[in-house]
Amino acid sequence: MTFDKALDILLVHCQGESGNVLIDGAPHIPGATILDKMNHLNEVDASLRLFLTREPRAQVVHTTNLLLPPTRPDADAAFIVLQPDRAHPMSGSNCICVVTALLETGRIRMIEPETLVRLDTAAGLIVARAQCKDGRCLSVSLDNVAAFVQQLDVTIDTPKWGKIIGDIAFGGVFYAQIDVDQVGLRIVPEAARALAEAGTEIKALLADQVDVRHPEIPGLDDIAYVMFRDYQPDGSVITCTTLKPGRVDRSPCGTGSSANLAILHAKGQAKTGDTRVSRSIIGGTFTAEILGETTVGGHPAILPRITGQGYVFGRQQLRLDPQDPFARGFALSDTWGPQVGEL
Repeated sequence: MTFDKALDILLVHCQGESGNVLIDGAPHIPGATILDKMNHLNEVDASLRLFLTREPRAQVVHTTNLLLPPTRPDADAAFIVLQPDRAHPMSGSNCICVVTALLETGRIRMIEPETLVRLDTAAGLIVARAQCKDGRCLSVSLDNVAAFVQQLDVTIDTPKWGKIIGDIAFGGVFYAQIDVDQVGLRIVPEAARALAEAGTEIKALLADQVDVRHPEIPGLDDIAYVMFRDYQPDGSVITCTTLKPGRVDRSPCGTGSSANLAILHAKGQAKTGDTRVSRSIIGGTFTAEILGETTVGGHPAILPRITGQGYVFGRQQLRLDPQDPFARGFALSDTWGPQVGEL
């Protein structure tokens, strides 16, 4: 894949988590739907993703969201989440970054005090409500896709920690959510490396022990992330989503918070109208709310809303030199962690 002009990237973060947005210059991605396009990036041609998400142009913490025209008539824009391991269908923090970028660059007209933005994703239609003032996007509330539990209290056999228990749920992607004390850690900044390594190790074990498959969306059939959690006495939860090749989410994780609400609902610990605060490893916050109940392929499900804030802090342009020997990027374990060989 070659690019005939510069790639224009807006630099954005959501509660500290990188969510850059490729706003111009991307090559054509084949596919009739955003899911088709995501599958093309994962199964046919990964060169754009590798160019954008690996060294020397990016570091392990960087995500770039590929902004696309929508493929459905009820959407204003579309996006795919590009990360070092693969293209993903949905992410709450990245969705907040995309909405913020669309509004603050004028690609979608900002209406104060609230602008409605509909996004076409590989996981389904996302409706975002942005609170706006003086040309700024102050917060974004995402009416996420329906979240549901696949299995509660799953036993996972691990060589290091013995048998641990987790819950498997979908909140835009599939999660394994695990109480952090089972791996002898706390969700604090100084434990980030250990948490990342534990999460990626458990994710590899899950591939052989737990099967998942979305009942309505072909191709969504793997556990994308392991999320450690630590429930607090006030009802909030501290979250730590772990990502390949070995890092942790800086944000409270929107899709993970949606999956967590589905788990709490299934356990009878939350009901329609309830809200929960999710806190990240660095103290960022999302508010998660259950709007209602539904079903997905026969599974009881909830309708979650996630609210957070993104920040545009810069802009960059990238170009591909035809002579560049590292057009597909590279990754080294000194910064990317010992799981780098699995990329």
